[in-house]
Amino acid sequence: MHKGYLCLVLHGHLPFVRHPEHEDFLEEDWFYEAITETYLPLIWAYEKLVNDGIDFRITMTLSPSLLSMFCDPLLQGRYLKHINRLIELAHKETERTLRQPEFNGLAKMYLEQFYRARDTFQKYDRNLTVAFKKFQDLGKLEIITCGATHGYFPLMDVCRESIKAQVKVAVSHYESIFGSKPKGIWLPECGYLPGQDDILKEAGLGYFFTDSHGVLHGTPRPKYGVFAPVYCKGSGVASFARDLESSKQVWSSIEGYPGDYNYREFYRDIGFDLEFDYIKPYIHPDGVRTNTGIKYHRITGPGNEKQPYVPQWAAEKCAEHAGNFMFNRQKQVEYLYDFMKQKPIIVSPYDAELFGHWWYEGPLWLDFLIRKIACDQDEISLITASEYLKRHPRNQVSTLSMSSWGWKGYSEMWLQSANDWIYRHLHTASGRMTELAKAYPNQNGLLKRALNQALRELLLAQSSDWAFIMGTGTHTSYAVRRTKEHLLRFTRLYEDTKANTIDENWLSDIEYKDNIFPEIDYRVHQ
Repeated sequence: MHKGYLCLVLHGHLPFVRHPEHEDFLEEDWFYEAITETYLPLIWAYEKLVNDGIDFRITMTLSPSLLSMFCDPLLQGRYLKHINRLIELAHKETERTLRQPEFNGLAKMYLEQFYRARDTFQKYDRNLTVAFKKFQDLGKLEIITCGATHGYFPLMDVCRESIKAQVKVAVSHYESIFGSKPKGIWLPECGYLPGQDDILKEAGLGYFFTDSHGVLHGTPRPKYGVFAPVYCKGSGVASFARDLESSKQVWSSIEGYPGDYNYREFYRDIGFDLEFDYIKPYIHPDGVRTNTGIKYHRITGPGNEKQPYVPQWAAEKCAEHAGNFMFNRQKQVEYLYDFMKQKPIIVSPYDAELFGHWWYEGPLWLDFLIRKIACDQDEISLITASEYLKRHPRNQVSTLSMSSWGWKGYSEMWLQSANDWIYRHLHTASGRMTELAKAYPNQNGLLKRALNQALRELLLAQSSDWAFIMGTGTHTSYAVRRTKEHLLRFTRLYEDTKANTIDENWLSDIEYKDNIFPEIDYRVHQ
């Protein structure tokens, strides 16, 4: 008899990066890399499990900005160009490494992988949402939404209309793609402020995920800790909290599985290792060296010396680590079941890009884990949050604590000296958007287009990714540029709307550049 549940959650998100004004744009590579290294390998893992008759349940966020990029014809075409270039490079690598057998087999492996990526991409008509929808329709995947552009809600509470707009636009966009409303939401950065669950309830969302301390510091403190959901007082929306033990086993590069010396080394890529003239056609046209995804070394050890990667050794470690993870969850569930006198739920959330991109073997580990759970034990079963609530509708009521995940767990990553300057401008723009929505309640034609675009620009400026990037100090100039560009475009639209001086040519240009959420309705911001 099953004694408890494991809820695996993969949070899939990227900021909306689309630059039609440039033939090649460095930051667009984030999206192309994610397709090749994370989302297609996850699709392959799901397909194989389904074809082999293995039952499974995974909860997966596909953020609205990521979905928008999946659906964009320009980016779809550019991805094909990107993968074709990698195929060409892999062909050259199979020839260059002929006298290096330790690398030649790997070059052939990457060539096969890139061909498979292109074939799968075209199989789903270049739109990966079709694949993920298929798995949801089969009952294996529960896709949830996120804030429209991953805005960080706790620091937006000055103007709650903006939080409502982030949620309402996300729900509407989800429904337009999947044909139904989402059952739950991943709060961007797990950022929660008491009372914001009322907005989720209003949008028809039944649950969300939070970090452990958000629930553990709730009032009253939950009897079962993070091993059962709690209902938010007043709204009745359920909150599921992260289990620290199972999370750390996977995401930690030091204590977790991804740091094993047999796994592939992320930071050794031929885009940086090989001679410039050879690799130049396959990196950025400006000569900036970039990752190609072709990596020949394993982690080896803590030093700089790296030995060749051996896929068989890595696969064996994957199987071992999947078994270890399952064993630990079995023991955890057995103990909790005896203590709680009811079935616990262990919530294990991870960034989706950990699987395949940062941890190359992650999708294979996931495949091994799901098969072992299905075939090798009977203490735990995989479940989604909505399934758990159906089976166990009675849960404790609590007022949760303000919280986030990330550095120190209380917003500091998104509010520090490197990025605090953005918020006074975001708050001013939010107030102005509410003003416009109320002053022009029923508009058509050019004015309606301008008002809709104003909301798009505001949403894009609110993305938590820009503050995060500024905080980490990587790609800072791009994050600053994006924040300023969207705020300046919003300000011009605000002023031109008020003065009735809208420039249609300029509006058309930014509608083409920032074309996210084509069916957006500015009136949600009131």
